[in-house]
Amino acid sequence: MRAAALLPILLLAAQTAMAQQARDAAGALKQNWFDDPFFQVSAGLPACAMPEGPFYTAEERRLQTHSRLERGTSCWLAGKCTDSNAYRYDKPLAPKVRAALLAVPGVRSGSVWVMVQRRWVYLQGCVPTAALARKLERAARAVPDVETVVPDLMIGTQGQPPYPVAGR
Repeated sequence: MRAAALLPILLLAAQTAMAQQARDAAGALKQNWFDDPFFQVSAGLPACAMPEGPFYTAEERRLQTHSRLERGTSCWLAGKCTDSNAYRYDKPLAPKVRAALLAVPGVRSGSVWVMVQRRWVYLQGCVPTAALARKLERAARAVPDVETVVPDLMIGTQGQPPYPVAGR
């Protein structure tokens, strides 16, 4: 009797999963499956290409799951983190990074996005000068608990961005 009651639910779940896979196969659906912080700090250069951010298809998520578990735990095993998962630092870290970057003079003249993953801060977007890029990198590095800063910023808006672009 119980198995018969569960059958419609299981069929619906299977149909939903197949529909999800079909959308993913077509490349239509990308999500922030891991809920990584991703936000824009400034929008002063509207022609700047928006980064892809932490948005993945279900297949990309599946491929990343093991390595994310391994990387998140290795920080703790190496004694660099007090938490057993480095990714748990990211949500509390994001507002601190945002505040530090917004305090940098000139930041609003660029278009800058931030992604935080396992205490790594990715600065992506466009800035008008190399000096501003260096100031933003220094400001992010100065935030406690930031392990690494990856400065994927380009000067101006011409050329190929050094980061994956949304919609490509």
